[in-house]
Amino acid sequence: MKIADQAVNNNIVRLILTAILLILVTACGSIGLLPTNELVQKAIALGLEQTQQKLSQQLDLDFQGFEIKRLSITQEQPLTIENLPAFHVRGTYDLIVKLPKRRLTQPKKPFDVYLQIQQEGKTWRLLLPEKGSKDTPSIWRSYLIQ
Repeated sequence: MKIADQAVNNNIVRLILTAILLILVTACGSIGLLPTNELVQKAIALGLEQTQQKLSQQLDLDFQGFEIKRLSITQEQPLTIENLPAFHVRGTYDLIVKLPKRRLTQPKKPFDVYLQIQQEGKTWRLLLPEKGSKDTPSIWRSYLIQ
């Protein structure tokens, strides 16, 4: 019984600390601890660059870049991932893909990103969930947003 009680107490303490951390992160939003439109735009661009490189190689296309316009954040949900504060951010943006002889525009393209502020509070990372089985916990790939 003592081991079970200790496990319950550890879970309660962990839950309380997570709640306090989320409250602090949310309360500190005015000093830059909430994701900004610029940060979200950089995170989307980072993900698009990876996709663009793969497509360029597979389809032998000559991408000449892209632009992100009219970013609109519709939801920012604070959460904790691997014991650090994070945000699940959703919304839409307009994407302009530049090709050699034309530009393709995709209006109101939805986005769904996970952003995590690092322990020192100076840098943010884009988190991408690794696809695994239902029985294993999520594994996150992390990319520095510059």
